[in-house]
Amino acid sequence: MASQEVEQRQSGGVRGMATLMPWWFFLITGVAWMLIAIVVLRYNVHPTTSVATVGVLVGVLFLVACVNEFAMVGRAQGWGWLHAVLGVVFGLGALWGFFEPIDTFFALASVIGFLFVFWGTMMIIESAVTRDINPLWGLGLATGILVVLLGFWAAQQFYPARAELILLWVGFMSLFRGIGQLVLAFHVRHVEQAIA
Repeated sequence: MASQEVEQRQSGGVRGMATLMPWWFFLITGVAWMLIAIVVLRYNVHPTTSVATVGVLVGVLFLVACVNEFAMVGRAQGWGWLHAVLGVVFGLGALWGFFEPIDTFFALASVIGFLFVFWGTMMIIESAVTRDINPLWGLGLATGILVVLLGFWAAQQFYPARAELILLWVGFMSLFRGIGQLVLAFHVRHVEQAIA
C-alpha cells in the first residue's frame, strides 16, 4: 500500500511538471548547460587582460541560472519558494556582474563561496526530503555535497589565480546544472511513458 501511495505522489508531482514543460525542454536546457561547461572549462585567457570579460561572463551565467530557477518555481511542489529565493540571489549576482564587471572579478571568490554553500545546502535538503518520491535522490545529494565542498574551496582567500577560480566556478556550475537538467528530463520522460 505504501508503494502505491509513493507512486501516486511521484507521478502526480512529475505529471504536473510534464504538463507545463515537455521532457525534451529539460533535455535541451541540460545539453545547453553542458555545452557552456565545455566552452568555459576550455577557455584559456590571461587573468590580467580579461577581467571585465570574466565579470560579464559570470553575469550571463547568473542570469541564465536566475531564469532557470524561476522556471522551476511552478513545477516544484512545496519547494517553489526555494527556487524563487535562488532566482533572486542569482538575479542580484547577474546585475552585479553586468554593472561592475571589474569589481565582480576581484570580489567574486568569496561571494561564489557563499552562493555555492547556500545552493548546495538547498540541494541536500531537497534531495533528503524528497527521497521517498524521488528514486534519484542520491544523485541530488551527491551533487549538493560537491557544490558545498566547491563553495568552501572557492571561499578561501589565499588562492592566487582568481581568474582560473572564477572560470572553474562557471564551468562547474554549468556542468552540475546540466547533469541535473538531463536527469530531470529522463525522469519526466519515464513518468510520461508510465502515465500514457
